[in-house]
Amino acid sequence: MALLELENVHAYYGNIHALKGVSLHIDKGEIVTLIGANGAGKSTTLRATSGLLRPREGSIRLEEEDLTRFPPHEIVAKGVVQVPEGRRVFGRLTVMENLEMGAFAITDRGRISANMERVFALFPRLKERRNQVAGTLSGGEQQMLATGRALMSSPRILLMDEPSMGLAPVLVDNIFETIRELHDGGTTILLVEQNARVALQVSGRGYVLQTGSIVLSDSAENLWKNEMVRKAYLGES
Repeated sequence: MALLELENVHAYYGNIHALKGVSLHIDKGEIVTLIGANGAGKSTTLRATSGLLRPREGSIRLEEEDLTRFPPHEIVAKGVVQVPEGRRVFGRLTVMENLEMGAFAITDRGRISANMERVFALFPRLKERRNQVAGTLSGGEQQMLATGRALMSSPRILLMDEPSMGLAPVLVDNIFETIRELHDGGTTILLVEQNARVALQVSGRGYVLQTGSIVLSDSAENLWKNEMVRKAYLGES
């Protein structure tokens, strides 16, 4: 049984048909990547999964439970948590306050404390800067914070939207090393990433989206070898 499954999902922005029958699945413990050009529907797929955009047709199931009938905060409480594109930290709050906001759905103080320790072990820089206002952090530090904030809610599956966007190459390497560490620790990840090269390197499987439709799905290794993928997304002629 898949941990997360989208079946024939159609979603719209007004009259714009953004997702046209998207079907995919992620098994527990996998990293699965969505690759595609800007505007292909990658972020929209995550928004629909998170409840931020309500599909008009199709189903989105966490195991056997249909998520489309729940509001976003209840979807987070069920364990589907998004690290948004552009970080979107609470710029006027401190690092600690941002992390505490990530645990809004948890009432067990011991669990919150354990999650905080996990985040600080994964991102020592955040522990050093826990009293710093988040808006004054660098881009890479804000990406750490956005990821840590999501981890505070004990996600069953982490939806990561363009984690390398706007970061220097050395920071991109650090972010993807963190993704590997999360995976090694048992976190299931659905990854949206414009940089298809690094996304395929950390993923086990992938889907290719074009104008709201999935046109290809395969192992990351086979997608890496696919001529269309290499020309369109890996920059090879």
